[in-house]
Amino acid sequence: MRHARLILRIVAAVFFIGAGVNHFRSPSFYERIVPPKFPSPHALVAISGVAEIVGGIGLLIGPLRRLAGWGLILLLIAVFPANLYMAIEPEKFADLHLPAWTFLARLPLQLLLIGWVWFVSLRGNSDSR
Repeated sequence: MRHARLILRIVAAVFFIGAGVNHFRSPSFYERIVPPKFPSPHALVAISGVAEIVGGIGLLIGPLRRLAGWGLILLLIAVFPANLYMAIEPEKFADLHLPAWTFLARLPLQLLLIGWVWFVSLRGNSDSR
């Protein structure tokens, strides 16, 4: 189980670091999924991108792992409104050529991501590797 957690932790770290970097490579995509009532989409996208990168790196550093895990879980909760916005108003994202159900599928996916982060960073985290 320890090896599986280590592998899943490394994969999670790469996933979050890559997602964070993508916020800076394709900011316009992320800015358009920020719900209209939220202020400063550009700043929110940059902040969430940095948080993903820092959180992903933190998963790999034993003494920072718990803090990184909590930070990523809070981030996943914080970005939930963007996923909800896409699910409620899929017509605004028709140019992505994705079926509307894919936007709905992202909602429970957030729970899976939270569970993944919890498993690799918080659950029985006595190992420091």
